Amino acid sequence: MKVVHVVLRFDAPGGVETTTREVTRRLKAAGDEVSVYASDLYNESRWERRAVWSPEVDGVPVRRFPVRKRLVPGLTLPMMVGLIDGLAGSGADVLHAHSHRYGHVLQAAAVADRRGIPLVVSTHYHPADRREPTWKRTMLRLQDVGFGMTAYRVARSLVVETAREAELVAEFAPRDAIAVIPPGIDLVPWQRPDPEAPRPDGLPPSYYLFVGRLAPNKGLRYLVESLSLLPSAERQPIVLMGRDWGELGALTQQARRLGVADLLRPLGHVEDERTYRAVVRGARALVLPSEWEAFGLVLLEAMAARTPIVATAVGGVPEVLDGGKAGRLVPYGDAPALAAALRAIDGDAPETRRRVEYGAERALGYDWSVATERHRALYRALVDGGRPDASRRTSSAPT
Repeated sequence: MKVVHVVLRFDAPGGVETTTREVTRRLKAAGDEVSVYASDLYNESRWERRAVWSPEVDGVPVRRFPVRKRLVPGLTLPMMVGLIDGLAGSGADVLHAHSHRYGHVLQAAAVADRRGIPLVVSTHYHPADRREPTWKRTMLRLQDVGFGMTAYRVARSLVVETAREAELVAEFAPRDAIAVIPPGIDLVPWQRPDPEAPRPDGLPPSYYLFVGRLAPNKGLRYLVESLSLLPSAERQPIVLMGRDWGELGALTQQARRLGVADLLRPLGHVEDERTYRAVVRGARALVLPSEWEAFGLVLLEAMAARTPIVATAVGGVPEVLDGGKAGRLVPYGDAPALAAALRAIDGDAPETRRRVEYGAERALGYDWSVATERHRALYRALVDGGRPDASRRTSSAPT
């Protein structure tokens, strides 16, 4: 079976990129013929392109295409030049495109429809940011409907990560095509102690941790505000581990205005996996104050690392944390509630321990090997001429 995955960015930081990399390399290891078609874009926010890329990543062949910048800023329709011809000549048994509202999904659908190749789309769906102006939210919703009427009518399967994402995608796409396949993590390195793991220079002995891109939709301004609401004796540094997508300057100004600038610790992107795990393991709490998360892979990492979690009750987060049993949930944009949850990490230590233990046990059900086998079963069913039994596509609970 030959499967071609199509994604805008590859071998770059990000949840979509991580999912594509982990699934494809395991498909390759299982004996499938798999390749990735991606653009030459490395950083979407700064539109940073690279001329030199490795032809393989983890043994998986990667073919690069020049990307054409979207015509309307903020509307995610970049196109890859030459992708249609490349996919048409790929000899793929299955095409698997990633992301929603992206031009390469439309390109993959055009080839799949013309050539009769089964198409899978992992939507990684993100609704319109509530802070966006009305015109933009309207345009994004029109894109939702447009994709539902075009690419998603061609797709034999639409892969989502949670039941909540399935509900939202079903508003504009064929419900009977939706399959829920949660992502995973590599459990073994997270469960194995690594006291000799290198730690970044200047990492505080005690800190709250945010992991992800520093972008406006991550709710970091509310995190900074919540820190200022804590009694001075209870404040901890906030370590921000991830690339800046244009938000760090505003956060720094806000922290100065609120008198907590000395507690803001930008760490940047951490490439070394052992160092990354050490930072997560060492945190007093992982804080994910996002406006939306389709899933939140870092939640699984914190659960496996036995790090307490505080997160906003948005998107797929309540499902991942099992309604709050594996971490404290707060409303998005509520800085006082976020501050209270941070105080409760230490103030109600027995409850914190219960959540940590529950989360560690729950994380055992999420592993990339499980996610990959579910993808393989989906591909086999499509190649055999149908769709998987609907009864097998409705649950996102770990098994």
